[in-house]
Amino acid sequence: MREISYIAATVLDAIRRERRHGFQIMDATGLASGTVYPALRRLEQGGLIHSKWERETVARSEQRPARRYYQLTREGEAALAAAERRYRFPELAAAERKGAS
Repeated sequence: MREISYIAATVLDAIRRERRHGFQIMDATGLASGTVYPALRRLEQGGLIHSKWERETVARSEQRPARRYYQLTREGEAALAAAERRYRFPELAAAERKGAS
């Protein structure tokens, strides 16, 4: 398995934590759209995530554009697990400190 960048790992982690569309991922990661959307495209092309557009009727009923929802694949879960051993995510470090108290 190839190694993924810290940004890719951060995006995968956000998706795993139920941030399923672009704006949620940007909010969760603090990354700009110019970083998040290209990363999402690369991750999908690499088979680490899968996306699906919501039904147009849902978006229309909420008077907004349709959202593209992302989900981890098995390959994405494995890549994220390997990245977690390689990188330190601030959320994980905070959880570890809290658990050690």
